[in-house]
Amino acid sequence: MTCLAWEVGPMSGPVEIVLIIAVIAYVLGRRLLGEPVQGKRLLLLPAVLLGAGLLDLTKVAQSPASIWFLIATTVLSAVLGLLRGASTRVFEKDGVVHLRYTVMTLVLWAANIAVKFGAGAVLGTVAPNADRGNGMMFTLGAGLLAEGLVVLSKAVRSEGRIMWAKGRNGQPHRMSPRLDAMQQQAQTWRNNSRP
Repeated sequence: MTCLAWEVGPMSGPVEIVLIIAVIAYVLGRRLLGEPVQGKRLLLLPAVLLGAGLLDLTKVAQSPASIWFLIATTVLSAVLGLLRGASTRVFEKDGVVHLRYTVMTLVLWAANIAVKFGAGAVLGTVAPNADRGNGMMFTLGAGLLAEGLVVLSKAVRSEGRIMWAKGRNGQPHRMSPRLDAMQQQAQTWRNNSRP
Protein backbone atom coordinates (compact mmCIF):
# COMPACT_ATOMS: atom_id res chain seq x y z
CA MET A 1 0.00 0.00 0.00
CA THR A 2 2.93 2.34 0.58
CA CYS A 3 3.80 2.22 -3.10
CA LEU A 4 0.27 3.23 -4.01
CA ALA A 5 0.06 5.92 -1.36
CA TRP A 6 3.15 7.80 -2.51
CA GLU A 7 2.45 7.08 -6.14
CA VAL A 8 -0.73 9.11 -6.02
CA GLY A 9 1.01 12.43 -5.42
CA PRO A 10 -0.40 15.92 -5.10
CA MET A 11 -3.87 15.48 -6.61
CA SER A 12 -6.21 14.13 -3.97
CA GLY A 13 -4.93 10.53 -3.78
CA PRO A 14 -7.98 8.32 -4.02
CA VAL A 15 -9.66 10.69 -6.47
CA GLU A 16 -6.73 10.42 -8.88
CA ILE A 17 -6.60 6.63 -8.57
CA VAL A 18 -10.33 6.36 -9.28
CA LEU A 19 -9.98 8.76 -12.24
CA ILE A 20 -7.06 6.80 -13.72
CA ILE A 21 -8.82 3.46 -13.25
CA ALA A 22 -11.96 4.92 -14.84
CA VAL A 23 -10.02 6.22 -17.86
CA ILE A 24 -8.23 2.90 -18.38
CA ALA A 25 -11.46 0.89 -17.92
CA TYR A 26 -13.32 3.17 -20.33
CA VAL A 27 -10.62 2.92 -23.00
CA LEU A 28 -10.19 -0.85 -22.59
CA GLY A 29 -13.91 -1.59 -22.57
CA ARG A 30 -14.77 0.41 -25.66
CA ARG A 31 -11.76 -0.65 -27.66
CA LEU A 32 -12.00 -4.35 -26.81
CA LEU A 33 -15.50 -4.39 -28.28
CA GLY A 34 -14.39 -2.34 -31.28
CA GLU A 35 -15.43 1.21 -32.02
CA PRO A 36 -15.22 3.75 -34.80
CA VAL A 37 -11.94 5.64 -34.96
CA GLN A 38 -12.62 9.15 -33.68
CA GLY A 39 -9.83 11.67 -34.06
CA LYS A 40 -11.15 13.73 -31.16
CA ARG A 41 -11.01 10.78 -28.76
CA LEU A 42 -7.58 9.66 -29.94
CA LEU A 43 -6.04 13.10 -29.56
CA LEU A 44 -8.00 15.27 -27.13
CA LEU A 45 -8.44 12.84 -24.21
CA PRO A 46 -4.67 12.21 -24.03
CA ALA A 47 -3.98 15.95 -24.36
CA VAL A 48 -6.33 16.68 -21.45
CA LEU A 49 -4.63 14.00 -19.35
CA LEU A 50 -1.19 15.39 -20.23
CA GLY A 51 -2.29 18.91 -19.29
CA ALA A 52 -3.92 17.82 -16.03
CA GLY A 53 -0.86 15.74 -15.16
CA LEU A 54 1.51 18.60 -15.92
CA LEU A 55 -0.57 20.99 -13.84
CA ASP A 56 -0.54 18.47 -11.01
CA LEU A 57 3.24 18.10 -11.25
CA THR A 58 3.83 21.86 -11.06
CA LYS A 59 2.07 22.04 -7.68
CA VAL A 60 4.96 20.26 -5.93
CA ALA A 61 8.69 20.97 -6.14
CA GLN A 62 10.36 18.03 -7.88
CA SER A 63 13.69 16.55 -6.80
CA PRO A 64 16.24 15.48 -9.42
CA ALA A 65 15.41 11.82 -8.71
CA SER A 66 11.68 12.52 -9.20
CA ILE A 67 12.35 14.32 -12.48
CA TRP A 68 14.46 11.44 -13.83
CA PHE A 69 11.79 9.01 -12.67
CA LEU A 70 9.14 11.03 -14.50
CA ILE A 71 11.22 11.24 -17.68
CA ALA A 72 11.97 7.51 -17.67
CA THR A 73 8.39 6.42 -17.00
CA THR A 74 7.01 8.89 -19.55
CA VAL A 75 9.38 7.58 -22.24
CA LEU A 76 8.51 3.98 -21.37
CA SER A 77 4.78 4.78 -21.39
CA ALA A 78 5.11 6.47 -24.78
CA VAL A 79 7.06 3.53 -26.24
CA LEU A 80 4.48 1.08 -24.89
CA GLY A 81 1.76 3.35 -26.30
CA LEU A 82 3.41 3.18 -29.73
CA LEU A 83 3.49 -0.62 -29.46
CA ARG A 84 -0.16 -0.71 -28.34
CA GLY A 85 -1.10 1.41 -31.34
CA ALA A 86 0.79 -0.95 -33.65
CA SER A 87 -0.97 -3.96 -32.11
CA THR A 88 -4.44 -2.42 -32.45
CA ARG A 89 -6.48 -3.77 -35.36
CA VAL A 90 -7.80 -1.08 -37.72
CA PHE A 91 -10.50 -2.04 -40.23
CA GLU A 92 -13.28 -0.57 -42.37
CA LYS A 93 -16.91 -1.24 -41.47
CA ASP A 94 -19.89 0.43 -43.15
CA GLY A 95 -17.62 3.00 -44.78
CA VAL A 96 -16.10 4.12 -41.45
CA VAL A 97 -12.70 3.16 -40.00
CA HIS A 98 -12.96 1.13 -36.78
CA LEU A 99 -10.41 -0.07 -34.24
CA ARG A 100 -10.27 -3.05 -31.93
CA TYR A 101 -7.76 -4.02 -29.28
CA THR A 102 -6.04 -7.38 -29.61
CA VAL A 103 -4.68 -9.75 -26.97
CA MET A 104 -1.25 -8.21 -27.53
CA THR A 105 -2.68 -4.76 -26.82
CA LEU A 106 -3.93 -6.02 -23.44
CA VAL A 107 -0.54 -7.55 -22.67
CA LEU A 108 1.09 -4.19 -23.46
CA TRP A 109 -1.40 -2.37 -21.18
CA ALA A 110 -0.49 -4.78 -18.36
CA ALA A 111 3.20 -4.19 -19.04
CA ASN A 112 2.64 -0.42 -18.96
CA ILE A 113 0.95 -0.59 -15.56
CA ALA A 114 3.63 -2.95 -14.19
CA VAL A 115 6.39 -0.65 -15.46
CA LYS A 116 4.87 2.39 -13.77
CA PHE A 117 4.43 0.73 -10.38
CA GLY A 118 7.72 -1.17 -10.66
CA ALA A 119 9.60 2.03 -11.43
CA GLY A 120 7.90 3.66 -8.44
CA ALA A 121 9.11 0.86 -6.18
CA VAL A 122 12.64 1.25 -7.57
CA LEU A 123 12.56 5.01 -6.95
CA GLY A 124 11.37 4.39 -3.39
CA THR A 125 14.33 2.07 -2.82
CA VAL A 126 16.98 4.15 -4.59
CA ALA A 127 15.87 7.57 -3.30
CA PRO A 128 13.60 7.06 -0.30
CA ASN A 129 13.57 10.79 0.50
CA ALA A 130 12.82 11.91 -3.06
CA ASP A 131 9.68 13.94 -3.51
CA ARG A 132 7.63 11.53 -5.54
CA GLY A 133 5.23 13.87 -7.29
CA ASN A 134 3.68 11.08 -9.19
CA GLY A 135 3.01 11.98 -12.78
CA MET A 136 0.64 9.02 -13.31
CA MET A 137 -1.85 11.20 -15.15
CA PHE A 138 0.97 12.71 -17.23
CA THR A 139 2.49 9.35 -18.21
CA LEU A 140 -0.95 7.89 -18.96
CA GLY A 141 -1.64 10.83 -21.28
CA ALA A 142 1.73 10.37 -23.02
CA GLY A 143 1.08 6.67 -23.62
CA LEU A 144 -2.46 7.26 -24.90
CA LEU A 145 -1.28 10.05 -27.20
CA ALA A 146 1.45 7.84 -28.68
CA GLU A 147 -1.08 5.03 -29.16
CA GLY A 148 -3.61 7.41 -30.72
CA LEU A 149 -1.08 8.79 -33.20
CA VAL A 150 -0.16 5.29 -34.41
CA VAL A 151 -3.81 4.24 -34.69
CA LEU A 152 -4.64 7.46 -36.55
CA SER A 153 -1.68 6.86 -38.88
CA LYS A 154 -3.02 3.38 -39.66
CA ALA A 155 -6.55 4.73 -40.08
CA VAL A 156 -5.41 7.38 -42.57
CA ARG A 157 -4.03 4.60 -44.79
CA SER A 158 -7.28 2.60 -44.65
CA GLU A 159 -10.27 2.69 -46.99
CA GLY A 160 -13.08 3.98 -44.73
CA ARG A 161 -13.61 7.53 -43.54
CA ILE A 162 -12.31 8.74 -40.21
CA MET A 163 -14.74 10.71 -38.14
CA TRP A 164 -13.65 13.54 -35.89
CA ALA A 165 -16.50 12.97 -33.43
CA LYS A 166 -19.51 10.68 -33.35
CA GLY A 167 -22.86 12.39 -33.91
CA ARG A 168 -25.20 12.50 -30.94
CA ASN A 169 -28.99 12.22 -30.80
CA GLY A 170 -29.30 11.24 -34.45
CA GLN A 171 -27.01 14.01 -35.68
CA PRO A 172 -24.51 13.10 -38.42
CA HIS A 173 -20.94 12.29 -37.47
CA ARG A 174 -18.55 15.24 -37.61
CA MET A 175 -15.78 14.71 -40.09
CA SER A 176 -12.46 16.51 -40.27
CA PRO A 177 -11.37 18.14 -43.53
CA ARG A 178 -7.76 17.72 -42.38
CA LEU A 179 -8.16 13.96 -41.81
CA ASP A 180 -9.99 13.67 -45.16
CA ALA A 181 -7.08 15.46 -46.87
CA MET A 182 -4.55 13.20 -45.16
CA GLN A 183 -6.48 10.13 -46.33
CA GLN A 184 -6.64 11.53 -49.86
CA GLN A 185 -2.87 12.07 -49.86
CA ALA A 186 -2.27 8.54 -48.57
CA GLN A 187 -4.58 7.13 -51.26
CA THR A 188 -2.81 9.15 -53.98
CA TRP A 189 0.60 8.01 -52.76
CA ARG A 190 -0.57 4.38 -52.61
CA ASN A 191 -1.99 4.56 -56.16
CA ASN A 192 1.17 6.22 -57.53
CA SER A 193 3.48 3.69 -55.89
CA ARG A 194 1.79 0.69 -57.50
CA PRO A 195 3.54 -0.70 -60.61
